[in-house]
Amino acid sequence: MAKSIPVSKTGELADGTMKEILTQGLEILLARVGDKYYATGNRCPHLGGKLSQGKLEGTIVTCPRHGSQFDLRDGKTVRWLKGSGLISTLGKAIKPAKPLITYQVRVEGDDIRLEI
Repeated sequence: MAKSIPVSKTGELADGTMKEILTQGLEILLARVGDKYYATGNRCPHLGGKLSQGKLEGTIVTCPRHGSQFDLRDGKTVRWLKGSGLISTLGKAIKPAKPLITYQVRVEGDDIRLEI
């Protein structure tokens, strides 16, 4: 059964920003886009790059290591590895695309809570 964990305050994240949260032994990416908050695993499923150190454009986060992109709304892969050619093709064959784990976010007052 999931439990609701407070992880941040609404005033701590400006629109279009994200940060790393460590809670319950998990490393989570918390992002704000408009008036919505999203939470996913913070590590890229390719080679473990910290997504919180990547780039956020709308609900799409780009891994700082190899440019993989994910939609924070559902964790789906938008692009698996940046680039083309033999190296990229081999990389994609060796380690196929994987989505991000996502967490349900609730706002209660000024508390941001995750269902874990």
